[in-house]
Amino acid sequence: MADKVLVIGSGAREHVIATTLLAGPGVDRVWCAPGNPGMEPDGISLLQEDSSQPEKLIAAIRELGIDWVFVGPEAPLTAGLVDELQAAGIPAFGPTKAAARIEGSKGFAKDLMRRHGIPTADYAVFHDLETAKAYVRSHGAPVVIKADGLAAGKGVTVAADLDQAMKALDAIFIDHKFGQAGAQVVIEDQLVGQECSLMCFVRGEQFWPMPLSQDHKPAYDGDRGPNTGGMGAYSPLPQFGPELTQKALDAIVAPTVRALAQEGSPFTGVLYTGLMVTDQGPQVIEFNARLGDPETEVVLPALTSDLGTAIRTLMEGGEPQFTWDSSHSRLGVVLAAQGYPSNPKTGVPVPLIAPEPDLRAYYAGVSGSASTGLTSSSGRTALVVAQGDDLAQAARRVYDRLDGLSMPGLFYRHDIGHRGLEA
Repeated sequence: MADKVLVIGSGAREHVIATTLLAGPGVDRVWCAPGNPGMEPDGISLLQEDSSQPEKLIAAIRELGIDWVFVGPEAPLTAGLVDELQAAGIPAFGPTKAAARIEGSKGFAKDLMRRHGIPTADYAVFHDLETAKAYVRSHGAPVVIKADGLAAGKGVTVAADLDQAMKALDAIFIDHKFGQAGAQVVIEDQLVGQECSLMCFVRGEQFWPMPLSQDHKPAYDGDRGPNTGGMGAYSPLPQFGPELTQKALDAIVAPTVRALAQEGSPFTGVLYTGLMVTDQGPQVIEFNARLGDPETEVVLPALTSDLGTAIRTLMEGGEPQFTWDSSHSRLGVVLAAQGYPSNPKTGVPVPLIAPEPDLRAYYAGVSGSASTGLTSSSGRTALVVAQGDDLAQAARRVYDRLDGLSMPGLFYRHDIGHRGLEA
């Protein structure tokens, strides 16, 4: 019998998780908590329960006869939602609170890598402003300054000079820009190279890799402007061959999941490794304890096996089947509200784009309804993904569609995939 599944989260990542689950025979009903109204045309039910109140959520799960839960975002994972669900006897896919520290504390992740010889930039950790500033003065720029905790992908400053570094430290320690997430700071050497994302389904020391992807953090064309949660992504990456993935799996993923298991926090869920491909080989920029957003929206549609059956099998200790379409490229572009990331406009009309054979939209920060119209409720409102025989065709399809829409109040980057297209 097919499963009933609850997906925790509200973004485009959760939208693609839910549609991918529904596309296979292993799942026949999906709820998303809280979800968003852009999901409803795909037959996804919305559940208005707050994952930060596990007792109410657990009661709703039991009432609806939900079989298992897929936790999407980092905040409920690092808060221990998986632990709460498992304690209540509800199967949940995602790491425990202890294992999710690999994302929840950059200092924890860096120390783990140092202990186990996993390639990453040299670093130091600080708890106060003056010591951090003294270190930067003696070390010199460029440096990378990171708030230790969760900051929605916006807690990192690549400081090209001392002035920029000091301002970033002031913002964290004096202005408390990231609240508790900035109680300690990691300062790293800057790595030089090209970034990419490697996500793996993980159970203990076993892992099943997904195709490589690359996202685009800066808000504007030409990689200019403030960092965001991501303005678009594409997969696979024509500039990198299978040997890069293998190197990263051998030198980074395998020792990382082994280290977590050995140290008493075995990881089950999705481990996202943010890589910098340097002249010395791949090095770790960051770990996330969940699927990347926007990378998931261009990676999961390449899955040719049944996601629901595979996750269920993985959780039950069996041998899951993950097979991928390698004959197409996918490219996705975020539609963001003007003012994103610092002060996005709300109430801006967002187009409802009906799925086409090679193109579809996944919705995120929207309110309203599919019948009366969607409007922006936060910065990233939707991500439009196209598939093509190659990256150039995928890019052409998505931009032809977007350039034909009138979207006052929304903006998007026009150069997503540029590194792959130049390869």
